[in-house]
Amino acid sequence: MLKVRVMPTLLHKDLGLVKGVGFDSWRRVGSLMQAVKVYNMRGVDELVYLDITATAEERRPDFELVDDFADECFMPLTVGGGVRSIDDVRELLRVGADKVAVNTAAVETPELVQEVASRFGAQCVVVSIDFRRHEDGTPEVYTHAGKTATGLDPVALAIDMEARGAG
Repeated sequence: MLKVRVMPTLLHKDLGLVKGVGFDSWRRVGSLMQAVKVYNMRGVDELVYLDITATAEERRPDFELVDDFADECFMPLTVGGGVRSIDDVRELLRVGADKVAVNTAAVETPELVQEVASRFGAQCVVVSIDFRRHEDGTPEVYTHAGKTATGLDPVALAIDMEARGAG
């Protein structure tokens, strides 16, 4: 029997953690450091932190913030949001991330996934795929925190990203 892995995802927007429905209706759910401490105590298998406004605001990841909370995170840490270059990945790994998640960049510059996988290993790069279903049930990939339709099929994108080296 396969072991169940518990991997909470923390969505960071503006100054705190949020929860939303369908990329909308955001509500605050607490502080980042408090959540990290709670998940440490609960012994989760991995923690995923996504800055969901970084790309839309054309910001790089907040390396200082990641450095601060990574020191308190005693489980593998995946960080995403605003990652657009190999330098962003390198710096996130330097400040404490174990893996880096890419979403919009995976669609706009898929060769970034290949470059990260070849430099740091497939286990280092995670591709996050946001999608919505149309009224007829067909899914479509969205980027920029669910705001920009791409016309792509999420399964086809996942297969392509795996072939490019995503772990």
